[in-house]
Amino acid sequence: MMRKAVLTATVGAAALALGVAACSSSSSPSSSSSGGSNNGGAKPKIGIILPETATSARWEGADRPALSAECAKKNLDCDIQNAQGSDQQEKSIADQMIKTEHVQVLILTQTDPTTGLAVTTEAKAAGVKVIDYDRLVPGSAPDYYVSFDNVQVGKDQGNALVAAVKAAGTAKPDVAILDGAPTDNNATLFNQGYMSVLNPLISAGTWKKSAEQAIANWDNTTAGTTFTSMYNADHGINTVMVANDGMANAVIADLKNLGINGKVVVSGQDATAGGLQHILDGDQSFSIYKPSSQEAVPAVDLAAELAAGKTPTENFQTVTDPSNQSSIKSLLATPVTITKQNVDQPIKDNYTPYKDVCTAAYVAKCTAAGIAAQ
Repeated sequence: MMRKAVLTATVGAAALALGVAACSSSSSPSSSSSGGSNNGGAKPKIGIILPETATSARWEGADRPALSAECAKKNLDCDIQNAQGSDQQEKSIADQMIKTEHVQVLILTQTDPTTGLAVTTEAKAAGVKVIDYDRLVPGSAPDYYVSFDNVQVGKDQGNALVAAVKAAGTAKPDVAILDGAPTDNNATLFNQGYMSVLNPLISAGTWKKSAEQAIANWDNTTAGTTFTSMYNADHGINTVMVANDGMANAVIADLKNLGINGKVVVSGQDATAGGLQHILDGDQSFSIYKPSSQEAVPAVDLAAELAAGKTPTENFQTVTDPSNQSSIKSLLATPVTITKQNVDQPIKDNYTPYKDVCTAAYVAKCTAAGIAAQ
């Protein structure tokens, strides 16, 4: 079982990482570099591969600027590219970074486990250190893993859902469950967390489990059509455990079509602009906030140490690889549950920009919630 830990990254570094504007993206694959690549080897070279933009805005809107800022602070030559959800593109980017750029460290967020394993194998064969970022690649034996405590993320979702059901006065909770991608180890850990809260209630008969389905690729459209099928089969569904905000948005769109949005308890994760707007509307009960700086800062700091030939001495936890039970040195940050009471927190941190949440239609609601213009 993973243990919670507070990362030792400084508050100043985190603030810097979050305060930097997002780098612009070129055509697929998108890329940016901190310090330039043609520098004669004056700076350590770090490759960073992000996974996609289709299902979550965090990778380009929050992670990229946080990573880029810390790269600049550590005087690293960081090539940050996005695979845009393509396994082939991820492998191509990795080939370029390893064989052409000769990066010393690769920070990898895999698009799928098979490709992630192939990339890690190639990197290690070339003597490149690998840090799994946000998602663990099972069986790949990375040098380090930097993420949030994802079981705790799920537990926080489960506990917040129970609290929301109680606050809504739902007498007989009838829950539909939409899990994340079955190929994403994080989705498995989220499920482990929230089902550890919900299963005892279901087993006791206090809650009814209507249906459960994992959504391939975290695809929002698929989540919407899946929920429609679930609701058509059981009109008594009054609670939806949704693994992230993107899929929750599709569920809420369906609930709006049915005229019952706000009457069904809906969960989320990622503190996206849409998720925060749904919270302001009362259509989504909560989201889970995972500040990107709490992953980006320690990941880049580790890369800097490794590139300098140092042995990192951080206060590591141990995560067990589910595929082979090996132990991986890890740094795991602590998530924050966001409800209407603290909906301003991701905005104040500039994780979710004010302008994206408090659009013309939401200015009054933002003001009423105490959200100040940034």
